[in-house]
Amino acid sequence: MRLLRTALGAATAVLATLACTTPATPAAAADAPYDVLVFSKTAGFRHDAIPAGIQAIRDLGAANNFTVTATEDAAQFTTANLARYEAVVFLNTTGDVLDPTQQAAFEAYVGAGGGYVGVHAAADTEYDWPFYGNLVGAWFASHPAIQPANVKVEDRAHAATAHLPQTWNRTDEWYNYRTNARSTAHVLATLDESSYSGGAMGGDHPHAWCKAYAGGRSFYTGGGHTQASYAEPAFRAHLLGGIRYAAGRAKADCRPETGYTALYNGATTGWSQAGPGSFANADATLTSVGGMGLYWYSAKQFTSYSLKLDWRLAGDDNSGVFIGFPPSSDPWSAVNNGYEIQIDPTDSPDRTTGAVYTFKSADLPARDAALNPAGEWNTYELLVEGERLQVFLNGVKINDFTNTDPARSLAGHVGIQNHGTGDDVSFRNIRIKELGTTPPTGNTTVQAEAFSSASGVTPFTKAGANGGQTLGYVDPGDWAAYQGLDLTGVTALRARVVSGGPGGTLQLRTGSPTGTLLGQVAVPNTGSWTTFADVSTALTAVPSGSQTVWLTFTGTGSGLFDVDDFTLVRGGGGGGGTGPVRGLAGKCLDVRGGATADGTQVQLYTCNGSAAQTWTVTPNSTVKALGKCLDVSGGGSADGTKIQLWTCNGTGAQNWSAQADGTLRNPQSGKCLDVSGNNSADGTPVHLWTCTGAANQRWTLP
Repeated sequence: MRLLRTALGAATAVLATLACTTPATPAAAADAPYDVLVFSKTAGFRHDAIPAGIQAIRDLGAANNFTVTATEDAAQFTTANLARYEAVVFLNTTGDVLDPTQQAAFEAYVGAGGGYVGVHAAADTEYDWPFYGNLVGAWFASHPAIQPANVKVEDRAHAATAHLPQTWNRTDEWYNYRTNARSTAHVLATLDESSYSGGAMGGDHPHAWCKAYAGGRSFYTGGGHTQASYAEPAFRAHLLGGIRYAAGRAKADCRPETGYTALYNGATTGWSQAGPGSFANADATLTSVGGMGLYWYSAKQFTSYSLKLDWRLAGDDNSGVFIGFPPSSDPWSAVNNGYEIQIDPTDSPDRTTGAVYTFKSADLPARDAALNPAGEWNTYELLVEGERLQVFLNGVKINDFTNTDPARSLAGHVGIQNHGTGDDVSFRNIRIKELGTTPPTGNTTVQAEAFSSASGVTPFTKAGANGGQTLGYVDPGDWAAYQGLDLTGVTALRARVVSGGPGGTLQLRTGSPTGTLLGQVAVPNTGSWTTFADVSTALTAVPSGSQTVWLTFTGTGSGLFDVDDFTLVRGGGGGGGTGPVRGLAGKCLDVRGGATADGTQVQLYTCNGSAAQTWTVTPNSTVKALGKCLDVSGGGSADGTKIQLWTCNGTGAQNWSAQADGTLRNPQSGKCLDVSGNNSADGTPVHLWTCTGAANQRWTLP
């Protein structure tokens, strides 16, 4: 949306004059030149399609600005040589093709941001190399005879699959795999086992996938057994997209994805048009026509959720995604009551792609690095938790916004904008995962050996270990990843460790094994390999919601220590300390006038360090100042009940429990400490109110 909000009063005139010439759809911008190594060494079955595959990749390179070096010489796998290439293609490799030194060089290459492409029998390679197994995503198990089958395309935004129909029928040799890649990779396409004979993976049979791994990028396709595959335009484009992703030229959200419900994937049931214009619906794609209007999902409102959708601009066009608005046939209701996450990369910072329109700019360097150009698809995730919105573009966080306006909310309907004639935008695969409104409480303990992927470490059976095993063989640079852990409210890490060795440092990270460091703690020699001890550390900058976390390890020597389990400790925003209680606008909870008489009003006031603002918090119990207790007047439960200072008496009216979302709840009433009217002016009283998780109910405790 390019309109200034101050001009909304002239909406009718504006709507009538927005028509402009539709820009020509540009060809996709040429990639910056890059280099690809194609490796096709075999130590097992030899595919006769390898020469055809090499030639196809050479043809793709000549047409798409990358050079191709083809080799079967494993001696090419040195640190210096691999650094020449943005991507390495394992083309129908089989068996053990690299020695330990070459494997180490390739691991370092991926760790430095290199890309990997696995084609067909790349999954029939290096079964004794755990790093490679995690990189490829799944190992080969068996296959039936070559035959036609239906490939069901799940992700039509990734460069490898955006050109494909929802059902892609082709002939190839269809692999069954030892494990399902979905838990650690983003599945792009699956096999419909009802369309051929010999499928052995049941209702969920991944066929192509992508993932960020150990600092680099990985793409795998199960296709490519036959010589004829490499003459198929659709398969060649599939292969090109995978190479572009691995080389970092095409961006994509390759995080594992489960639990989403389609709001639109071809069917428009539940959707309504507000205002002028429309969206054409063809090939499971919505394309804007005229406007300015809003196509909104009228069937349901949402509170805490992850909304994902794929979008593409034809050129220098304009659109947006609206969230948090009430039901209305007037598109301006969404403008006035909700928030727009803008789609227009050439507008000003507070109204460009990734911005919360006119409220908060995106992180522009991060946005620019994650953005695909006009003509290519991009993926948004809008993660709404209470009144906090995080915006992810192609898997990269580019905005973090908290609503503090009492007239607005992030809860409500969602919709997509048709901006006007000449602003051409398409959307695909709009899906949502509702997160619920109850934040997690209590601590989460994870058995360290139960990782989803790892490098270097392995489970080790040990007497005295919880669950009978530890995470063992820990050396510097090793790591273990754990998928799907909810970090909401987590403030500290506690780990049960054991070491008869040199000890070292245990780190907790998000994003990747070299990603954001949340905290670290020294692990000592505990006295022996059977003497367990606990170590703990506070964490900072902890994101909310479901995350993949990495335990990473540093130290000197080898066999540093074992990890039995680790615990994510939720502090509920604080507790057990003495000091200020900070709330809305950074102001402090204050006893009016510093008085100590029973019934004195408690209020919000600029922090000044006085005794009237010095509170002693006992977790799940009292909050005290000036020798008296924070009290719900009369033990009431009605919205608006006065919060006051009162002689401590041990009743439920004086019991307070800090919640993981930052609220301070009175369990007796089930309601929260609230700043009246969401007003941050000095002297605003606090009162009891139904818990909403809004900014005027969030407190930072000492």
